Amino acid sequence: MTEDNAKVNAQEETETPELKEQKEESAEPKKEAKKDRWHKKPKAEEQLEKTEAELLELKDKHIRLQAEFDNYRKRTLKERMELLKTASESLLISLLPVIDDFDRAMQMLDIVEEEGHVKEGVKLIFNKFQDFLKQNGVKEIEAKGQEFNTDLHEAITKIPAPSEELKGKNVDVIQKGYYLNDKVIRFPKVVIGE
Repeated sequence: MTEDNAKVNAQEETETPELKEQKEESAEPKKEAKKDRWHKKPKAEEQLEKTEAELLELKDKHIRLQAEFDNYRKRTLKERMELLKTASESLLISLLPVIDDFDRAMQMLDIVEEEGHVKEGVKLIFNKFQDFLKQNGVKEIEAKGQEFNTDLHEAITKIPAPSEELKGKNVDVIQKGYYLNDKVIRFPKVVIGE
């Protein structure tokens, strides 16, 4: 090894100063290139990071789109259920005057003291009609003797209350009101005691 060292030293001594400068200059870019290689990311890594960022963005878009679709599906299902509940609303509202007439007929039948087949037949039809209404979600709003509620009752007039306990309450019901699945389809018309 000493011989090799001696040869290198001998070469260095024989080299001209210009040659030494060229070697040093050429060695510096190699050192800088090595440093740059460690500090700069290769193209493959840059592309990998870019691809990962795009993937995250696409995942986010996919999740948002899925959530929007789920909300849309739930909203349309809810609207469909509401539509099915109230689909027959116009038909049932058209039947309300028939219900009123039936109620008046039943009141008149109660006044008649005769028991006959006609009276029994009408009561039977009335009961079937009431069952039909219940099956379709129609129920009467109780109003007589109740506190007057502007959300449920329509006041026709006020009269002096027959007793102290009926003040501010519904004394009489002129026209019955009805719910259709907890939605008021007709407000009861009442007379209020004052």
